[in-house]
Amino acid sequence: MTTIASSTLANGLPLHRIGLDGTRAVTILVAFDAGARSERPEENGMAHFLEHLVFKGGEKYPHYRDVNNTAERLGGSLNAYTSHDLVAFHITVRAEAAMDAIDLLTDFAGRPHLDADELDRERGVVIQEIQRYKDEPSSVAGNLIDVAAFGDHPLGRPVLGPEEHLRTFTRDAIVAFRNRRWSGARGGAFIVGNLEHVPANGAVGELFERFPSLDAPGAFEPAPAFAPEIMIEQRDTNQSHLRMSYRPKVDVLDPAQRAAMAIYATLLGGSMSSRLFDEIREQRGLAYSVYGASHAHADVPLLQLGAGLDSTKCVEAYRRMREIVAELRDDGPTPAEVDRARAYAAGRRVLAFENTNAVARYAASQTIVFGEAIDPDGAIAALDAVTLDEVRAVAGDIADTLAVACVGPHSADDFD
Repeated sequence: MTTIASSTLANGLPLHRIGLDGTRAVTILVAFDAGARSERPEENGMAHFLEHLVFKGGEKYPHYRDVNNTAERLGGSLNAYTSHDLVAFHITVRAEAAMDAIDLLTDFAGRPHLDADELDRERGVVIQEIQRYKDEPSSVAGNLIDVAAFGDHPLGRPVLGPEEHLRTFTRDAIVAFRNRRWSGARGGAFIVGNLEHVPANGAVGELFERFPSLDAPGAFEPAPAFAPEIMIEQRDTNQSHLRMSYRPKVDVLDPAQRAAMAIYATLLGGSMSSRLFDEIREQRGLAYSVYGASHAHADVPLLQLGAGLDSTKCVEAYRRMREIVAELRDDGPTPAEVDRARAYAAGRRVLAFENTNAVARYAASQTIVFGEAIDPDGAIAALDAVTLDEVRAVAGDIADTLAVACVGPHSADDFD
């Protein structure tokens, strides 16, 4: 059984306590609407760079060694992530260490030093991270498809940003970005799992109030109209990495429609019995990796298909993948496909929610990105409730218009 208690702290930060039965773990996560889509053009990469910098220490734990050593003494798993939508910091520990974990996380994330010397050292680390991704064709293809689908809009820019930006970021600019975007009004703190050792008194709130009171940020730039392109990075390789992006006619503010889109993506390419996996890999042997996945930003849905495959088979696979999408649009999925995909997607969600970190990430997206109530049981029930007609409606509204990105020995003409 899930228990949820929410309140708002003096600094404007919502605090959500999500109790889960049957676990000895607890995850503490703090997130803000301060991902890559909230950056100005010249700031691209700053949200991710700031995520790195706060780990260098705060007031009580002033050095990165203090942060790392304390997390390990707690037996904790400490990490963070930056997406286009969010920046988040999280630690998972045994339940008995919950308060010490909150103390640690709120210190370095809530009141970081952002030391100028550490900034220069970490700058080189992030540039190496960017260079590593440039050496990974699948990562390059992932960046290209964002550009092909969104152009120069913030959703089309890489989360890591370009190397030349990293070289110019100053401490003052980073602090200004943080003060502009890390507002409690567009954030949330989440304590998820075994709450036996989290007191109900004001001690928890005092720790989370280490985050400063900041004005609510301006709205993000709305997603642009779909103007897809074909983006190719030519490489003389034997392997190609293909990405295809559609924009379904789905209202992302409707949880039922998001759930139906998830079931559609599952039967299209989200499991080993999906149409893409069965035909592209098993029947035709065109790819060693093929998938379809759905995603929803705050204001726009995405359906992305991808494959990693022998370059000589790339164009054939691309054409057949488009045909499969068209067949589902024209003929609809079968009842058996929907039943199987619904059971698989809901089952995967159940298994994922056995992990307190997964529930915390879901809760952050649910509240900050979509402005909806936290309901893990309801999220599972929403998948269980998807009907054949709802999935057929999603499939039938996917136009034969798509963005394409590919890394390999190809030209744009190959994908006309």
